Amino acid sequence: MKNPAAEPQTDPVSLRRQALAALAEPDPSLMAQAARRLAAAASDSESADRVRTIGADECIETPADLPGRPDRPRLVDPRQVPMRSPFTAAGRAALLHAIAHIEFNAVNLALDAVWRFAALPPEYYRDWLQVAGEEALHFTLLRDHLRELGRDYGDFDAHDGLWLMAERTSGDVLARMALVPRVLEARGLDATPPLQAKFEHSGDARAAAILAVILRDEIGHVAIGNHWFGWLCRRGGHDPEATFALLAERHGAPRPRGPFNRAARLAAGFTESELARLERAAG
Repeated sequence: MKNPAAEPQTDPVSLRRQALAALAEPDPSLMAQAARRLAAAASDSESADRVRTIGADECIETPADLPGRPDRPRLVDPRQVPMRSPFTAAGRAALLHAIAHIEFNAVNLALDAVWRFAALPPEYYRDWLQVAGEEALHFTLLRDHLRELGRDYGDFDAHDGLWLMAERTSGDVLARMALVPRVLEARGLDATPPLQAKFEHSGDARAAAILAVILRDEIGHVAIGNHWFGWLCRRGGHDPEATFALLAERHGAPRPRGPFNRAARLAAGFTESELARLERAAG
């Protein structure tokens, strides 16, 4: 007798719809697990069925109340989140919590990029599901380390600044590719090495090692954003640098702040002329 569970589904749920379901999941652990499962499924490049079920051409109605949120952490104005020092136990835990919250939001941003935008090449969806899976791993590593320190995700206040840019660019995939990976995530390339050094000096080798994994993967994530921003510009006949400047002004992107991690940004696909423009803008 055939096993029904082993039979191909005649009406499979697309990976885009599954990404939306993961995004709406309020439990952070379940959301991270779902993101990693989707990334593994999308990476199965030998499966033609898997590519077809990405659902690139589906028009999915936008639900309310995205993304799913746990009861904690409490979200406050960014100015209410205190400065954190890694040189005390409490400060180190608070700083790790802040980074974990960034990674939590990064999972949401990648899942949102998958389900929200239709009619793009299958490689686009595979790329952003890969990002979602890696961001979910980062969040899990940080949360596990927080627990080793006697804390957990949700124990400290956080802010919602990263998700605001997702809302501002929800109607324009070109703006999303311009401003989330190339501005918000690229800022992580600059900020991570100094944070690594602080954790090393404070004696938290585990935190420094996790940040090394994050920096390695984030170069790839920003490169994916640069690739699809360039692809969309070429498809639309847009000049990339002029278009980026226009979108940054239109959507209120944060002003560049140096110093910049030139080596990481170049590895992620930024050009020398773009870096020169960023350095001028940062003053």
